Amino acid sequence: MKLGVMSACFGGMELKDALAYCKKVGLDAIELPCGAYPGDPWNLSTILEDKDRLADLKKMLDDNGLVVQGIAVHGNPVHPDEAIAAEHQAAQRNGVLLAAEFETVVINFSGCPGGAAGDKTPNFVTCPWPDEFAAAAKYQWEEVIIPFWTKENEFAASNGVKVAFEAHPGMVVHTPEDIVNLREAAGDSLGANIDPSHWFWQGIDPVEATRYLGEVGCIYHVHAKDCGIDQRAAGRCGVLDIKSYGDVKNRGWVFRTVGYGHGDEFWKPFISMLRLYDYDGVISIEHEDSLMSMGEGFEKAVAYLKPIILTQPVGEAWWF
Repeated sequence: MKLGVMSACFGGMELKDALAYCKKVGLDAIELPCGAYPGDPWNLSTILEDKDRLADLKKMLDDNGLVVQGIAVHGNPVHPDEAIAAEHQAAQRNGVLLAAEFETVVINFSGCPGGAAGDKTPNFVTCPWPDEFAAAAKYQWEEVIIPFWTKENEFAASNGVKVAFEAHPGMVVHTPEDIVNLREAAGDSLGANIDPSHWFWQGIDPVEATRYLGEVGCIYHVHAKDCGIDQRAAGRCGVLDIKSYGDVKNRGWVFRTVGYGHGDEFWKPFISMLRLYDYDGVISIEHEDSLMSMGEGFEKAVAYLKPIILTQPVGEAWWF
């Protein structure tokens, strides 16, 4: 396994400085933001059009001992606002082409359309009744999500690229089961970016979710981000909480730096389950902790994960 970072958190730095920082803290890999919600802070979405810039990027990566493992274009490519959808669809296609150049994966959301044709805003369906909610979910899956991602699966496959879905509430695909259902319906170039933080607050066991996705053979990328549940607040407001992420005292849950929501009792079995199902890619740190600065939260995550990720091949079982 390699230790990396989802580097949108460094978007305020010059690219050369961000890469040097990654080298300084001892990373092996970097996940590059190239559009949609993560933004495109280093104008990488157009870098394939400029061979000199591309060569410079590859040299900077080599000089800092880093490999690209992931192109981040998290967006809503099926947004009912056509302008937003077009922008995010272009990011997805550009992401595939850039991922092909670096022989890596694209990380994206499934997106969330409206609940019916003609809607103006996305509709995140969370229950099957009254019946119009079930009808909205049926429309989203059958009329929008599956047709769109079937085409994107074909485009990705034609370029030798995998698409790793980050299952996130607010998007149609927000559970491990959703990932598998979409993969079965639209194609096996589609799979999972496992981010345990999104599952803790839904009541999903990330270790068992990893087993489930591993059995299907579709673990394509992994984010390292933690989640803390405030049982007192959750008892009052639940976990479908729409307060600001900055309102930490009153939220039912918040994202935390690795090790500050859960300790070894989770992270070591999680890493072991990834190894059990032959995942040997990047563990990509994502910093979204409202209680820490970017630098402190990121560096604490690096310090926590370095001793527990598995970096050597499995040895021979000499004891039997």
